[in-house]
Amino acid sequence: MDLARPPFTLSDDPARLDKDWIVRTLKETYWAGARPEAIILKAMEQSTQYGIYHEDGTTIQQVGFARMVSDHCTFAWLCDVVVAPASRGRGLGKWLVESVTNDPQWNTCTLYLVTRDAHTLYERNGFARHEVLRRSRKVEW
Repeated sequence: MDLARPPFTLSDDPARLDKDWIVRTLKETYWAGARPEAIILKAMEQSTQYGIYHEDGTTIQQVGFARMVSDHCTFAWLCDVVVAPASRGRGLGKWLVESVTNDPQWNTCTLYLVTRDAHTLYERNGFARHEVLRRSRKVEW
């Protein structure tokens, strides 16, 4: 999938991802800040990944990221949705979530998401709040 909204492009091509930017950006979030780089990279490899890129004619810079974890038939979990602070306020987060959740490969899947913020953004894309059971393991990174 390659979608254009000049000067931005949204793509699911893993070859385009700027792994250094993704690691750096996720390390600044409340949910992934403690994850070691090796864990972030392994999680990425085992997911379908999406990036948003700003293209100004001479350079291409990644400014957004999201990934789906899935069995590709019954469930898909949207996670690690981020937009660079300097690129926020342009509707890129809305575009990213809408594009990822409308990707035809998830048509047979129930989509899941766990977040403590941006509820309006996700509810606009069909997510509804439900009780969730969770079993956490104490992980010492």
